[in-house]
Amino acid sequence: MKYKCLLLDHDDTSVQSTSAIHYPAHIETMRKLRPGQQVVSLNEWFKKNFDPGVMEFFTGELGFTDEEIKIEYNIWRSFNENAAPGFFPGIIELIKEFQDSGGIIAVVSHSEAEHIARHYEVRGEGCRPDIIFGWDHDKNKRKPSPWPVEQIIERYDLSREEMLMVDDLKPGLEMAKNSGIDIAGAGWGHSVPEIEKHMRLHCSYYFSTVAGLADFLFN
Repeated sequence: MKYKCLLLDHDDTSVQSTSAIHYPAHIETMRKLRPGQQVVSLNEWFKKNFDPGVMEFFTGELGFTDEEIKIEYNIWRSFNENAAPGFFPGIIELIKEFQDSGGIIAVVSHSEAEHIARHYEVRGEGCRPDIIFGWDHDKNKRKPSPWPVEQIIERYDLSREEMLMVDDLKPGLEMAKNSGIDIAGAGWGHSVPEIEKHMRLHCSYYFSTVAGLADFLFN
């Protein structure tokens, strides 16, 4: 295989989680912290996650204080506690084939590692990533920081040419660029023209379907 390691984003790349978990959690957060204020639509929520980023949206446009960020985090965690969103059709088969061929699956996500691991336990059909890098309170250890890439290189003795990031949003793109690795834009999780245009322009590759990515990897 051209790539020995896939760095897979989780939310809206592997699992359909924003519409099921993260956006409803934001609606609840706004109900408690900004009652009466209009909540962005689901498509707008995707855009805010893309640019400027969710934390920047909270602290900038919404003006959340440090205390309100803690409240938001606890609400978000409560929505994640027992949730197990479904994987996109074809993702589990892709992961299994990649691992069966000797490849390494590293999840690099803004969800927490314990929640990602549970999603695989419940919905992964026996499939598990080799390593998980989830949300870290230290921003220097989460996307778009190159820290997860450096850890994977050291642990598995990989070259940068052997690694491919697969992500639907800008933090993954920026991490790939900051790290000098290829990135495939994942276009199957949502349909936001502004996001698609940017990812098509700046990613090494862009795929509208999981099948397209699988064909690229294996054929």
